Formats: sequence, structure tokens, C-alpha cells
Amino acid sequence: MTDYKARLRDLEFVLLELLAYEPHYQSLGMGDELAADMLKAILEEAAKFCEQVIAPLNQVGDREGCQWRDGQVTTPTGFKEAYRKYVEAGWPSMSHDVNYGGQGLPESLGTMVSELVGTANWAWAMYPGLSHGAMRTLSMHGTEQQRELYLSKLIEGRWTGTMCLTEPHCGTDLGMLKTKASPREDGSYSISGTKIFISAGEHDLSDNIVHIVLARLPDAPEGTKGISLFIVPKYLPEGSEVGARNGVNCGSLEHKMGIHGNATALLNFDEAQGWLIGPANKGLNCMFTFMNTARVGTALQGLAHAELGYQKSLAYCKERLQGRALSGAKNKEGPADPIIVHSDVRRMLLTQKAFAEGGRMLIYYICKQVDIEQISTDKDEKKKASDLLALLTPIAKAFLTETGLESANLAMQCFGGHGYIAEWGMEQNVRDARISTLYEGTTGVQALDLLGRKVLMTQGELLKVFTKEIHLYCKAREGQAGLSEFISPLAQLNKQWGGLATHVGLAAIEDAEEVSAACVDFLMYSGYVCLAYFWAQAAELALKNTDQSDPIYSSKLKTARFYYSRVLPRSLALAETIKAGAKDLQDFEMDEF
Repeated sequence: MTDYKARLRDLEFVLLELLAYEPHYQSLGMGDELAADMLKAILEEAAKFCEQVIAPLNQVGDREGCQWRDGQVTTPTGFKEAYRKYVEAGWPSMSHDVNYGGQGLPESLGTMVSELVGTANWAWAMYPGLSHGAMRTLSMHGTEQQRELYLSKLIEGRWTGTMCLTEPHCGTDLGMLKTKASPREDGSYSISGTKIFISAGEHDLSDNIVHIVLARLPDAPEGTKGISLFIVPKYLPEGSEVGARNGVNCGSLEHKMGIHGNATALLNFDEAQGWLIGPANKGLNCMFTFMNTARVGTALQGLAHAELGYQKSLAYCKERLQGRALSGAKNKEGPADPIIVHSDVRRMLLTQKAFAEGGRMLIYYICKQVDIEQISTDKDEKKKASDLLALLTPIAKAFLTETGLESANLAMQCFGGHGYIAEWGMEQNVRDARISTLYEGTTGVQALDLLGRKVLMTQGELLKVFTKEIHLYCKAREGQAGLSEFISPLAQLNKQWGGLATHVGLAAIEDAEEVSAACVDFLMYSGYVCLAYFWAQAAELALKNTDQSDPIYSSKLKTARFYYSRVLPRSLALAETIKAGAKDLQDFEMDEF
């Protein structure tokens, strides 16, 4: 089994060359704090921590899992000590408000560290990862008193956070939730109900767990318009410390396919004391802060599993001797050639590479928009960033998790029979990756959000923000030597993207089911075009640096060509299935299935 190593050179290529993060930070007033050398130094320290402390616990967590006994949960061996070191190093506070103990660095930098942590050990990463969403929610919607009390402890890392949405009878349809919030005389509320699938819902890593909970007030309207949001701590605060145990208990842990090292809890709230966050009956609006953070985080999970699988399968394919190359022996002194010589093995490796590296470009492009939306003082810039985030977040979440799962399966396939054996970690990577397409709304839910709400309900305006950017990029490079193999197909697909949206929109006037029938294919088409845009830019950079000794440039150019010739053509089939319509799906009667 090979060890995880952070691919810092690839991160530097994306951040400092492709996406120009150094001038980006300068434009936000952080040029002195986050010059290139400082950014590299931070990532190097994070990489050491991930490689030396967290990665060795990945398979430990899978083997041992979390143990539940009488409502208490014990995390796998080493998890608690690793979390203590993580807190002592100050990692939880990096991208949070200095007024509450944070370091005030941009969200994008926190995501960079999260990528390294998550690829090293996704199950462990979820404990601080869920806290980040809770912190963002409190920062944006909490009162000053709530921020002083809870946010400071979460930023310090002494307390962790969760989000509690799902109930046994409802998942995505939160309008059906039944958890009740009854007012108390002191202005707080009694929260009663059951929540399931709560990641990091109970554990022994922190002194307290702050649950962010959706519930209904007694006079709330039906449906999603009657949902409020509450803070419900595991232990009631007593000054700056924890006091009495609150009425929230872990009834059991879910028996899961993967991510065994993270506790997925069933939580029972029995008149637990909670406090309202934001306006009454506007809880879903507030919770979207948490959910959008989580969706980007889940896109990161797709990248993490693609990256981990690629690293391990690449190392294996270079070492595993089996068969001879069809074009003649390459390892003439050995009994067989390394399997990396075989074209089909290279197809599997390069598909993983294209998705991992292309996904990294997409995520850090999105992170730039998050920075601009949060920090920039330019209203037009903020508006454009907000529009891009609305469009690209569901694409990133769904497309990168689908391709991350595909990549994890390809990595396992590279190992042959050994991929099915636990010691190599490949079957674990597949199992861990599988949930990512379900978390935070399934692929179908993200696709309906993209096509229905973000594209059709805005009459295509959100889509045009991004397609215009791609159009201008292509227009400026027409006829440039060496780029036509990328620019011409990208321009055609970009134009077709808008045309497909129009086609579905017109069809949906006659039959609303057309949206549901086309949405997943439309989202995947969108994802392939997004990655094509970034691979074109990577190829352009590579062509400008052909005289340099660094092999990353030739690698980027060749991977871009592979993506355009062997992966991007999938979009042609998707265009046809998008136009196929709903009839062949809806013609079936119930008893004909």
C-alpha cells in the first residue's frame, strides 16, 4: 500500500498560474499576508500534518469504526489525538472572523487545507468539516451573543458542530419535518424530535457538540415556509465552559457501507433547550448557508476520492509486473512489463488524472468566487460572483462526486484482483466515495436545482454569466497557433449548452416532466463543458512554457488532449439524451415496470 502524498506542485499550478491567486488576494487587500511564498509555506505545513498524522489513520478508521455504548460514541484509535494536534496547530481558526478568535484568512485558503485533509482521511476530515458549516451559519445569521458564546469555541476547535435536517420520514422534502420547538418563558425553546444521518453527531473529540437544528414552532405554516432554525448544544454552556447535559442523546449509529471512522448518528431531542437562529419560520433560508457550504465540501469529497485513487493506482501500475506490451517488451530484464505500459491501463489512469486535476481547477475557481462574494467591496464583482456560485455549486457537487466515484472504481480496477482486497485501500476508497453522490442532495436533486431553478427560472440569465465568459475566452484566442484543437470544440459546446437549455425550456411549456427527464444529463453535460474550459486554459499555459524543464507543463498539455479526445465526446451522447424527452419515461404504467 502506498502512502498519501499531497501533490503540492499541482496545487501551485492551479492556484498561482492558472487561477492567479496571488493577484486575487492582493485585490482583496491580503497581498502582504498571502504572497506566493506564504501560500506555499502554509500548504507545505498542512501537507506534513496530513501525510504524517491523518493519513495513517485512514484504514484504522475503516477497520475499527466508531463504537456506540449507552449513548456514548468512541472514535477509532488515534482520531482523538490527531484532533487535539489539529486544534493545537490552529487549523480550525484559519478562515474565520478575527473578532471571535479566527485568523481572518479567506475561505479559499481553508478549502485548500480541507482538500489535503480530506484526501488523507475523509472520515476524520468530516469532524472539523461539519464545524465549518456551523461556524458559517452562526457568522451570518446568529446574534452577537450567540457568536460570542458559540462561534468563539467552534473557531478555537474546543467545540464541534453539526447540521440536523433529515428525519426518518423525510429526506430532501424538508417541508414534511415534524421536530417541534415549543417556546419557554426565558426566551429559549424546547426541541423535541428525531434526526437521522447526522454526520459527526456524537463523538469524543471535543468538549461539546453544537447542533444546528431545523424544527417547527407551534403556530408555523405548513411546508417549508414554517421551518425555523435553532442552536441546540449537547451540553448547556455555563460561562465559557460546559455545564449540564442537554436533552439530546445519540440513540444509535448507522451501519454504513463506508466512511466507518465518522459517526453517523440517530439523535433524539427530548425537550432539549435550544435558541432561535435568525427570524422565525425562515430557518430554511438560514440553513442554506450551511447547505451551500456543505455542497462545496461534498464536491471536494469527489475530488479527494479521485485524487487518492489516482495516486495509489498510479504507484501500483508502475510496480506491478504482468504481461508484455503489445508493441514489444519494455522491461527486457524482468519477467514481465509493468502494467502501466498497457494502453487500457493508461486509459483508466488518465481518466482519473483528468477528473482529479480538472476537478481541482473547477473547485478553486469556485473558491475565488466565494472570496469575492464575501470580501470584495465592488458591487458588480460581488453580484457576478454570487451568480456564478448559484450556477456552479450544483454542477460541482454532482459532477465531481459522480466522476470521483467513477475514478475510485477505475483505481480499484487497475489493481485487478488486489483491488478487491482490503489491505490496498482501494475497495475502501470506492465504499467511502459512494455516499458522496447522495450527500447534501442526490445527483438528481442537484440537477433539478441547476436546470429548473438556476437556468430555466432565471430565463437562462445565470447560465449566460458563465457562457459569456467562455465565449470571450474563445473569441480572444481564435486562430492562435496550437490552441485550435481546444478552442474550436469548446466554442461549439458552449454555444450548444445554451441551445440545450432553450430546447428543454420550450418543451417544458407543454410538459413540465421534460425538466426532470433531462436534468441529470444536462448537469453532466454542463460538468464536461466546465472541465473543458479549464483544461483549455491549462493547455494554453503549458504551450507557453514548453521550454521549461518542469514536466508538469507537458503533462498538462497531454492530459488536456486526452480529455478532449477521450472524455469530452461523452457530451455528444448527452446532448442527444437531453433532447430525447420525457415520453419514453412517462409512457409506462405502474404495472408495466
